[in-house]
Amino acid sequence: MLLSSSSCLAGQFPAGASPHGMNYPRRPSGVPPPLVTRAASVVPNSGILQGMHGDKLKATVRKQLQGAEPSASSYDTAWVAMVPLRGSPQAPCYPQCVQWILDNQQLDGAWGQSPTGAATKELLLSTLACVVALKRWNTGPDQIRRGLNFIGRNFSVAMDGQTVSPVGFNITFSGLLNLATEMGLEFPVIERDIDDIFYLREIELKRDGGGTGAARKAFMAYVSEGLGRRQDWDLVMPYQRKNGSLFNSPSTTAAAAIYSCNDRALDYLGSLTSKFGGSVPEIYPDNLYSQLCMVNTLEKMGISSDFVYEIQDILDMTYRCWMQNEEEIMSDMTTCAVAFRFLRMNGYDITSDGMAQFAEQSCYDDSIHAYLNDIKPLMELYRSSQVCFSENDLILQNIGSWSAKVLKQQLSSRKMSKSLTPEVEYALKFPIYANVEPLEHRGNIERFKTNSFHLLKSGYCGSRAKEEILALAVDKLHSAQSVYQQELLFLKSWMAEYGLDELKFARVQPLQSLLCAVTPLFREELSDARVAWAQNVILSTVMDDLFDGGGSMEEMRNLVALFEKWEKHGEVGFLSQNVEIVFNAVYHTSNRAYAKAALLQKRSVVVHMAEQWAVEARAMMAEAEWVASKHMPATMEEYLSVGEYSFGLGPIVPLSLYLLGHELPEEVVQSGEYVRLLRLASVVGRLLNDVATYGRDMEAGKPNAVLLQALRRDATTGGGVSPASMVAAKEDVRRVIAAARMELQRLVFRDGHVVPRTCREVFWQTSKVASIFYGEEEDGYSHKAIRSMSDAVILDPMQLAAPTTTLHWSEIEL
Repeated sequence: MLLSSSSCLAGQFPAGASPHGMNYPRRPSGVPPPLVTRAASVVPNSGILQGMHGDKLKATVRKQLQGAEPSASSYDTAWVAMVPLRGSPQAPCYPQCVQWILDNQQLDGAWGQSPTGAATKELLLSTLACVVALKRWNTGPDQIRRGLNFIGRNFSVAMDGQTVSPVGFNITFSGLLNLATEMGLEFPVIERDIDDIFYLREIELKRDGGGTGAARKAFMAYVSEGLGRRQDWDLVMPYQRKNGSLFNSPSTTAAAAIYSCNDRALDYLGSLTSKFGGSVPEIYPDNLYSQLCMVNTLEKMGISSDFVYEIQDILDMTYRCWMQNEEEIMSDMTTCAVAFRFLRMNGYDITSDGMAQFAEQSCYDDSIHAYLNDIKPLMELYRSSQVCFSENDLILQNIGSWSAKVLKQQLSSRKMSKSLTPEVEYALKFPIYANVEPLEHRGNIERFKTNSFHLLKSGYCGSRAKEEILALAVDKLHSAQSVYQQELLFLKSWMAEYGLDELKFARVQPLQSLLCAVTPLFREELSDARVAWAQNVILSTVMDDLFDGGGSMEEMRNLVALFEKWEKHGEVGFLSQNVEIVFNAVYHTSNRAYAKAALLQKRSVVVHMAEQWAVEARAMMAEAEWVASKHMPATMEEYLSVGEYSFGLGPIVPLSLYLLGHELPEEVVQSGEYVRLLRLASVVGRLLNDVATYGRDMEAGKPNAVLLQALRRDATTGGGVSPASMVAAKEDVRRVIAAARMELQRLVFRDGHVVPRTCREVFWQTSKVASIFYGEEEDGYSHKAIRSMSDAVILDPMQLAAPTTTLHWSEIEL
């Protein structure tokens, strides 16, 4: 049972109930709306956003999803402008870039824009690059003068060790300073300050970052323009990509064209200026990475369902690139991992071969990411490794093993940014097969900052449409919580209506039962299916309590007979008031829901669903008889032939699937695929329960998969079960769980074709519910944790982050 008496939720919780599927008003009287608590305003310009219609917000996000032109980078444009014409070194190869610099100086003398409005190291770097580019061609004396004055006024910013720096700033800025002084440019600063910048460069060149020597070598290649003639360009050119670029960076590639006269670099720059004209972006190509990152953000914020068609187009394009082994995907750790996860989870048939390049930890240790202690690729590799369809997939198993190890090391060493720590901790504690999506959405919303930026080599790269995304996510979660709270009230009144709260032997846990339903069915509009799920969890839990000592053997047999007769239950009669309360609650609640399901399915579902209750009751009866007779099943097959049905998914999942609205003909629900999906979800749940409760079950004399496996291991000794056998038996059962989970994942996301995709996903979500309620953690999985989750998802107001500017190391494509 999802909330069985043998589970780790055996403690008592406050009573409550579950709503019956009905059309609710937006907010009933007596139910206060969920509050949104702000450390400061929700988002910048929140009054404007709140006044905008939701469709306008979605239209803005949709436009960005469909692909927006990348922003101009003054720094990279300046480096491209410095490339001389082949055969005519006194003329620029790309005069349109020089003209763009002349035309785009700010009023204060700077080039570029600061996300904070203040002078930053990025502005100083971009401005110095533009000044050097203009001096290189002896043009724009007035712009040069104004640029030098801006640099002089703000030179102290360059030496401020407390200010977050663009990647490689001490190398790239000092390299430009060196070029400027060689050209005879004079800065309105004291000479000592300039010497201090060169001193910082020497420190950086001697500094040991993270990772290996190969990681340092890659980093130095990435910032090669700052080294100029000091760089050994023969060591840099192996990083050149098929498109002619170095790291997809126009500035590094332009430096290669200047210092090594590389033809392929010139071809790349030529294609870039032909596409964008006078200015160039900081990274190109970057479209697919940006789009996948935005899809990732929408999913993490819980609003991806509002952009189904746009996301489908992006995934179709991603699939084509994947199948063609496109460099834009395969050469970048994060892009490849995100693409793999999304494609697999959305039904695209791809193997893990494309991930083989990341099977060993050295792929990270030798990368720029390791040098900069950038954990984003680690997170994405770890998540993607869990979309595993076979226990024989060593590629994904290796990735999952080493990425989890490194993430844990980063946490323990406290090298990780405080803003990333909660997300990493959550990902490690709740893998993809055990996460509570609405809880994850809430945490991401609360930590989301509309004015955070990924800091690159020469500028800031923030996700576009951030304010709109946050506004949509807050509204969706707020509205969903309101509906959940209505449903919780309804559950309590429904329980009182049928007297379930009067059953002294039974645990009635409406809040936790509703969490069971919200986890697989969190979308607001799925209220009927969610309510039916929560009601049936409560009813099955009450039944389990009756069969687990709350009733006599005669009462148990009476209840089984009632279920077997169903509509003709009057022929059986009630042996006790407890039996009457339990059966009437099941019978009348179910028949109301079955009538709703019949309207959606255009056929009666009573025979199918009544049989599910009868099967569950017979299985619970068999287990009670095993305990009474001290019978221990001879094999795991005998045990699971009862245990998978007594776990109680039969009456819960099929009814909610009927209420989703997809037509499920009888041949579908009787198909081998449907039966297999339900069986796999039930086996995962039953065995997770057994691993969590084997000690308690052993004391009560109840059969349990772990105990059976331990007895089998010790069968030859003739003695009792040894502690070593119990430990080994737990691992045996965990392996069976992992194999069943992988088969379920494979059937849901790749191999299933008979059952509609939306319905298949519910079976996967069902196994996640079991993993959440019966999951084992190193510090124990407490009753308090489940209650805390329930409160957070259903009751507690949100606590949104204050809009302080946050800077993160960015994704660097390598």
